[in-house]
Amino acid sequence: ITMIGVSHLENLGTRENILKAKLEICTGLPDGAPLALNADNDLLPTASIPSRLRPVWFGIDAANADVRAVDVVTGANGTTFKIIDTQYGTFDAAIPTAGIHTVYDALAAYAAATRLGLDAARCAAALATYRTTGMRQHIVEKGGITFIEDCYNASPDSMKAALDLLRTRTPGKGGRRVAVLGDMLELGSASETGHRQVGAWAARSADLLVAYGPLSIAMTQAASQK
Repeated sequence: ITMIGVSHLENLGTRENILKAKLEICTGLPDGAPLALNADNDLLPTASIPSRLRPVWFGIDAANADVRAVDVVTGANGTTFKIIDTQYGTFDAAIPTAGIHTVYDALAAYAAATRLGLDAARCAAALATYRTTGMRQHIVEKGGITFIEDCYNASPDSMKAALDLLRTRTPGKGGRRVAVLGDMLELGSASETGHRQVGAWAARSADLLVAYGPLSIAMTQAASQK
């Protein structure tokens, strides 16, 4: 479980209820099964994990995580880092994507695979073969313009991750960073606050914000105030 954010808040009401819903996965796990959990998330470390399961904690900031990424460096062709595993040792790793959120995804995959018995060195090396699907962080060069297609649904958490990635990209001479964003759905009472947060983040990450949809009015208002 990598994130307890605000996706599906409209139906579940609170982040605490989202936590409960995600932990329902425990019901279907057999005794002794590993459960990979993000130690850096603010809510997950407070969760009550059934004692019959084997939690394996992963993270970047949490010094006590079982599996940790350090020396994270993002370049034009992806991200490199070292995996420090308290059980199996240290490994160099690389993923063909950018953004700290994708490092968490890689750690989750590594943690689950190794605790299911796969060779740790091979798991770390295999991360380099990952390929995105659909329009999830699909980077395309066309007509001298770099497009970052990241269009699979959206929440404030995923928007912030995308905007953080945009901010790290250096435009060519005379170029600029443009964020083209749409409405985020299923946020319930947190909708206006979420759109305003994204607008503020966009103002710090992009030179131009183009927003589409009635909910995004709050986004543009917040961006114009920065």
